[in-house]
Amino acid sequence: MFEPHVGRVFQNRFSTQYRCYSVSMLAGPNDRSDVEKGGKIIMPPSALDQLSRLNITYPMLFKLTNKNSDRMTHCGVLEFVADEGICYLPHWMMQNLLLEEGGLVQVESVNLMVATYSKFQPQSPDFLDITNPKAVLENALRNFACLTTGDVIAINYNEKIYELRVMETKPDKAVSIIECDMNAFTGSGNRLDGKKKGIEPSPAPLDPSDIKRGIPNYDFKMGRITFIRNSRQQPRKTETDDTISNFIAFSGEGQSLRKKDRKP
Repeated sequence: MFEPHVGRVFQNRFSTQYRCYSVSMLAGPNDRSDVEKGGKIIMPPSALDQLSRLNITYPMLFKLTNKNSDRMTHCGVLEFVADEGICYLPHWMMQNLLLEEGGLVQVESVNLMVATYSKFQPQSPDFLDITNPKAVLENALRNFACLTTGDVIAINYNEKIYELRVMETKPDKAVSIIECDMNAFTGSGNRLDGKKKGIEPSPAPLDPSDIKRGIPNYDFKMGRITFIRNSRQQPRKTETDDTISNFIAFSGEGQSLRKKDRKP
């Protein structure tokens, strides 16, 4: 009779509970604000020992679950330097899990499929005002190990925090983004008050006849040349013009200054 190998799967799974705290609570002389800029956590050294014995597949990825709120997300691990029984999470991750300082979180090892596509929605239109938001997002995602559909992640750029919602991931709702070619699409921004950001109408192209000589064209763009040689309107022909055009020079009779001799 066929017996499924369910027991073997659970034998190689790391699963334990920790008291979780934000990175700001991490003791030490060094500033660990770098943990806030990504999607990785800090675990105790004992976790590394257990993971090594279980022959966990690399990269090490974990599923975090708050059983009190039934919220979950996924993450990677940055270091194993936390105190025993404690793990440190980025603040945005604790918000997604609805966890408070010292709350219990279940940490389980998982294997995730490699991402091929992801879609993000900025929670503020300010993110789209950045010169190159897509490049900023791709650079920030280097500090993340995985993505979970529905999460609101936070990235730091120019000393400002931007929040983006993960709208969709493929091929699964939770994916690994380590060393992968992923097509990242950024959706339109949402205002915090729920209203859509107004779209400024694109300016209509100028008619050459509307451009006046001697006045700079403030809508000039590099690579565009506007020829206005024939922009002046031609004057209409009038009767005076016809009269002038029919004028013939020296059309009168000639006169002599010399007096003619009178005949007797």
